[in-house]
Amino acid sequence: MGLFDSLAGAVLSNMGGDKGAMLQIAMDLFKQNGGLEGVVAKFNEAGLSEQAASWISKGDNLPISAEQVIEVLGRDSIAGIAEKLTMSPSDISAKIAEYLPQAIDKMTPNGEVDSNSGNLLTAVMGMLK
Repeated sequence: MGLFDSLAGAVLSNMGGDKGAMLQIAMDLFKQNGGLEGVVAKFNEAGLSEQAASWISKGDNLPISAEQVIEVLGRDSIAGIAEKLTMSPSDISAKIAEYLPQAIDKMTPNGEVDSNSGNLLTAVMGMLK
């Protein structure tokens, strides 16, 4: 287990309820899909490049649906996260649809994915305040 995983685990153990669950969902999602670049690539490949580009750009974020999340990330991936957090897959996909655009937006304050893109932990914590 790396330093980031240890730190994240410590933060999660001190957080309860929805905030802790959302942070765990975000971390699992990014970890399973190759980080920020991997998640964005999956949405681009699924024909949702306009939505993904809006999350990165400095403008308004276009929404996605829970069904689109399942389509892009896969039922098995969503089910695995749901099982780990003892939530239903439909609840997990709805939460991802709600928070993923915001998380990516906060991770890309310069309007592009590059080496200066923000930290997932910082972005999600900022959203949950």
